[in-house]
Amino acid sequence: MASPYNPPRGPHRGKQPSFSQLRAFTAVAEHLHFRDAAAAIGMSQPALSGAVSALEEALGVQLLERTTRKVLLSPAGERLAVRARTVLDAVAELMEEAEAAQAPFTGVLRLGVIPTVAPYLLPTVLRLVHRRWPELDLQVHEEQTSSLLDGLAAGRLDLLLLAVPLGVPGITELPLFDEDFVLVTPEGHPLAGRDAIPREALKELRLLLLDEGHCLRDQALDICREAGRTEGAEVTTTAAGLATLVQLVAGGLGVTLLPRTAVTVETARNTALWTGGFADPAPSRRIALAMRTGTARHAEFEELAEALRGAMEELPVRVVGGGDRSGTGGPGSGA
Repeated sequence: MASPYNPPRGPHRGKQPSFSQLRAFTAVAEHLHFRDAAAAIGMSQPALSGAVSALEEALGVQLLERTTRKVLLSPAGERLAVRARTVLDAVAELMEEAEAAQAPFTGVLRLGVIPTVAPYLLPTVLRLVHRRWPELDLQVHEEQTSSLLDGLAAGRLDLLLLAVPLGVPGITELPLFDEDFVLVTPEGHPLAGRDAIPREALKELRLLLLDEGHCLRDQALDICREAGRTEGAEVTTTAAGLATLVQLVAGGLGVTLLPRTAVTVETARNTALWTGGFADPAPSRRIALAMRTGTARHAEFEELAEALRGAMEELPVRVVGGGDRSGTGGPGSGA
């Protein structure tokens, strides 16, 4: 049986919701479970329950429907949860602006990076940051694009390093460079080591790709469609990462496409792997930083992007000028 619950009757004059109460309520609204909500915000379960009850008393409305098995939002709770999240986001933006105003390139910078970029560009990024901004606490999160975008929108991440264009409202892209794709084949393959390979060669090849969710998979499929590959042509998806993908190629299971920045790391360990270059214009992708439009750290991230362009001139890429905000690659781009 559900325990009896007496909803509060009318707000008490002079009582205002506290930040802690709003934070507790939004956590419960998100998880619909007191234990999970308490763990998510680092609060004890009794303290969280008390904070929500105090908020209900301050507002004079019942926010939750409590039973012995689950927690549900009341109709008023559903409406006020949206308002509470807006208030918390506004406070977070206030704190972010205050921190940014104190000194640029200090404090925490939470950088999200896609898996097909992280192993190949992070050494350059980390060297630059450690050398130029030693007071910056750079925290790296490697996730797929959809998760990174969610994290940026929610404020969990500050800046992203990924392939563009994203086509997402409220996000500003700071292009860094374009890089070509190369064809990776096993030793003895007819296209092994060739230059000026026509894209049409992709029509009938047995192509190995990353799993669903990786943007590199989508880019490779776009390139194949541009080359005239039909939907019915064989595409085998068997790898969660590029390291596994190239080993499958070395074993003779097919061929794959790699961004040029990944070639040395992923192919140097195995002499059974060969690479081939495409005829101009080669398929390519564009890599950029992405930030929330209007972020208080806009100028800081602009400076970081310009510094990264200079640091990446040593890589096998074509650096994009800071004035190019289109977020699109060149002709035939797979980005």
